[in-house]
Amino acid sequence: RDMPFDPVRDFEPVGMVAMVTIILVVHPSVPVKSVQELIALAKSRPGDLTFGSPGNGTPQHLAGELFNTMAGAKMGHVPYKGAVPALTDLLGGRLSMIFSSMPPALPHVNSGKLRALGVTSGARSPAAPDVPTIAQSGLAGYEVINWYGVLAPAKTAKDIVGKLNAEIVRIMNLAAVKERLAAQGAETFTSTPTEFADTIRKETEKWARVVKFSGAHLD
Repeated sequence: RDMPFDPVRDFEPVGMVAMVTIILVVHPSVPVKSVQELIALAKSRPGDLTFGSPGNGTPQHLAGELFNTMAGAKMGHVPYKGAVPALTDLLGGRLSMIFSSMPPALPHVNSGKLRALGVTSGARSPAAPDVPTIAQSGLAGYEVINWYGVLAPAKTAKDIVGKLNAEIVRIMNLAAVKERLAAQGAETFTSTPTEFADTIRKETEKWARVVKFSGAHLD
């Protein structure tokens, strides 16, 4: 609530570098096989279904709140101190679902211990090509990009920003870098400084609405 900087005014966008896909997984006891069925179940049992996250304000938490907002559902949020305890409780049946990064969740999906309903990205993930996007599976327009980028101090000279961006794009497209990121569940995702500035502006507006609607807070 008392952030000492402005994420738009106080930085100069250099460029995006990567994105991490989030996947929605449910415990097998939840009787749904698609996002559309999940929405119907959540509406028929308001407040009964729960989703865990690594903590308040994390991308996984806000992904769930955006889902609630767009679907008109009331699934309860359960914050944890990290992703591992949330996943552990889901496997134990103490949660209905979690929005999780791909690497820890996929082995349990493949073993049948969890059921994948969709990924939050706009397109299917190469790591799980058989899993539809949440938009494809029943919630049109839904998209959450867990993105990473590089920022410089505000008013950094444009020629310096341009040089930094060109070098970052070159590095992020190296095969070794792509492989290293893929092993961590990430994909390279580069942009121009102008495109990155536009992304920050749009994301700020988008998540401000979700935070206001859900009442999510860090303190």
